[in-house]
Amino acid sequence: MSPRGGRDVSEGRNGHEGYEGYGVRPDRTGQAEAFDAIGARYDQAYPHKEGQLAAGRWLIESLPAGSRILDVGCGTGLPTARQLTDTGHSVVGVDLSTGMLELAARNVPEAELLHRDVASLRAEGPGGLGRFDAITCFFTLLMLPRDEIPYALRQFHRLLEPGGLLALSMVEAELDDTEIPFLGHTVRVSGFLRDELRRVVCETGFEIAGESSYAYAPESNQASPSSRLPSTGGTPVSRGDPIPEHQLFLNCRRT
Repeated sequence: MSPRGGRDVSEGRNGHEGYEGYGVRPDRTGQAEAFDAIGARYDQAYPHKEGQLAAGRWLIESLPAGSRILDVGCGTGLPTARQLTDTGHSVVGVDLSTGMLELAARNVPEAELLHRDVASLRAEGPGGLGRFDAITCFFTLLMLPRDEIPYALRQFHRLLEPGGLLALSMVEAELDDTEIPFLGHTVRVSGFLRDELRRVVCETGFEIAGESSYAYAPESNQASPSSRLPSTGGTPVSRGDPIPEHQLFLNCRRT
């Protein structure tokens, strides 16, 4: 047990073994450090998480009791890992930020928490996590270059049991590894317009069972991945107003 009362936060592999054969060499320079520094301010900037909670309810209603769920980019553990463990599911949370994992260990001591890069996730072999009944991935793929996102989705496909579920969210924006200001730090983000996102998800072995979208203005434009390039066709806003980001939630099933 960790001194915080949660499970051990393992310093697992941050390698690229999961993408072996694809020729992808992820560059995460500065990404984890930014989220280490942001810490609990992320939840303060995004206090309303209706989309995540609704996706969690879909999983809870669809899965048998005691299902095994992988939370990719678990962050502080709120609300997703907390919601799922509260309903009796077994949660493995992974994140690249050790600072976020320390907060998650306090918020969800029941979860197993691992320090992993999405590129190193695998079901079998050294460091293998086994297979899961479901995966949640809320806004985590924003932090990858666009070319890497299909590879990550194929990794999820391999990690899921046949018929397993994927709850996925992205911000709708046409961006590729673009630097933006985010809560006083600089991060690189990517995104798709919704038709392209649907195509990528289906081509990587999933069917879309449900879809929802939310227009949400963070506390500040500094917190908005779409504030640098509002390419979603939304309603114009007045100068100085927070630019709403268009959050897309897809309920998917492994085919």
